[in-house]
This record gives sequence, C-alpha cells and structure tokens, in this order.
Amino acid sequence: MMYNPQLDTFLRVAEAGSFSKAAEEMFITPPAVIKQINLLEDGLGVKLFTRTHRGLLLTEAGKSMYGDTKRIIQDCNEAVVRAKNAMQDSGNVVRIGTSPMTPGQFVLKLWPAIQEQCPDIKFQLVPFENSPQNARNILRSLGQNIDIVAGAFDQNFLQSRKCAGLELLQAPIRCAASIYHHLAEKNSLTVQDLYGEELMLIQRGWNQSMDILRDDLWQLHPSVNIVDFDFFSLEVYNQCENSSAVLTTIDPWAGIHPLLKVLPVDWDHKISFGLLHSPKPSPAVRRLLDAFQAVYQ
Repeated sequence: MMYNPQLDTFLRVAEAGSFSKAAEEMFITPPAVIKQINLLEDGLGVKLFTRTHRGLLLTEAGKSMYGDTKRIIQDCNEAVVRAKNAMQDSGNVVRIGTSPMTPGQFVLKLWPAIQEQCPDIKFQLVPFENSPQNARNILRSLGQNIDIVAGAFDQNFLQSRKCAGLELLQAPIRCAASIYHHLAEKNSLTVQDLYGEELMLIQRGWNQSMDILRDDLWQLHPSVNIVDFDFFSLEVYNQCENSSAVLTTIDPWAGIHPLLKVLPVDWDHKISFGLLHSPKPSPAVRRLLDAFQAVYQ
C-alpha cells in the first residue's frame, strides 16, 4: 500500500464503532487492532477516539481525520490504477467508468456491433464511488483514470464539469415506484395519477429538462407534491423503495433497484443521455465515440 496501513485500521474501527468488531472484519485479534490505533495516535500526536459505555466515538480530530483518510485512500487507489494503466500498452484500451448509477451494461450491450467497426479496441471497466464530489472530480478529469462514463446531461452540466458529451438518445422521463406501491399495479401513468403523491425530483439547476418538467407541474398540476433531492444515488432509490414516494428516473437506470417498477407517464418530457468524455479524447476514444454514434444512427 502507498499509505500507512494503520489508516485502513482506523477506518474499520471508526465505521465499526468498536475494536472487537473491526478485528472480526479484519481477521485479526482485538489487541492487534488496539496496538495499531495506539501507534497511529502516537505518531500523529492526536487522540482519535473517546471510549464510552456505548462504544468508541470519534473525537473532533478523529472526525477530521476520517474524512481526510477516505480521500487519501481514494487518491492512492487511483494512483495505483494509473500506474497499472501505464504498464499496459493502453493505446487501444478504453476505460469505462461504472457505478450503481452509471452501469456499464449500457455500453456493453452494444459491444458486438461496436467491435465490428473497432475490432482492435479493448475495454476496461473501472468502478468508482458515486458520491457528489467524487463524481464531479471524475468527470472533470476524464481521460486520466477513466475515459468514458454513461450518463444524463445538458450543456450547463457539461460546462460545469468541464467535459464533453455524445448524445445517443433522448430518454423519456419516467416514474419509479416500489413494487408494493398502489401505482405499481398500473402499466403506465397519467399525470393525474400523481395527484396527491410525493414526486421526488432532483433540485433545480441539475438539468434543464428536469427544470422544465418541474415548472410544468407547478403551473399545470399543482396537486403533485414535489419533493427535492440533491443527487441521483442508490440512497435515493432506496428512499423511494422504502417510502410511499414516486421517483423520476429514465430507462437506462431501470435496473438500479430490483424492487422499483419503472412506469411511462403521458407527458412529453425527455432528457439527453449518452457518453461523457474528455473534450480532447484520445484517438482510441474518438474512434469508439464515432462507432457508437454510427450504431445509434
């Protein structure tokens, strides 16, 4: 590891809330865990944990260290990926970023047709954490660790993330509901079906198409109760499944949560969906983008 392995132990203990639980997860003894934490605290000159009758609690220094440690480990892991990529003859390797919200299946299902046009190009799936800041950083650095990410976008989105996008389709905006929700009995929805329902809609400014939908609902369908959320994530899909709310979504994300049913709605709202990439893609990525565009046309 490029970083102090005691940092891994620190994260395990912080997330487990006890030395014994962290030891079980790491397959070592509790005294060995305690020794590593003591060495880390001595080396840093700060106290990271407070022992209470309820277990271990992070001190203020520990809370600060926790957030920084996650970033350090993420940076180190990305550095390892870069080093491994550098060892390869990566001239014809395209790295596709994947996360729960950016499944690689969208790209992979077209791969046979793509390979007919680019038989020498290979792909590598690169998983990443789908947090707001991490997703923003990855899009701003496309071409370094990851070449392509599938996703929804508009021009403001591309400008703010300093990346480019190839639109492959105009995806209709759908609604997703728990399979136990009364609306899940239907095969399609009218806007009137949403009257009195809580509709989860991403906050204003993320995408112009979503903003237009929001304005349309406010002006023409005030009986729909809009509930804002700030980022499309697996947690949002879990929230929808665990509540009586309905979530706006699109078909490329239909498989994210198996207990949600995606339903078409009788409105004419769509969102651009395609491949996000560097404004200056490598020759291999450029060829791949051209191939995807030709397949969709």
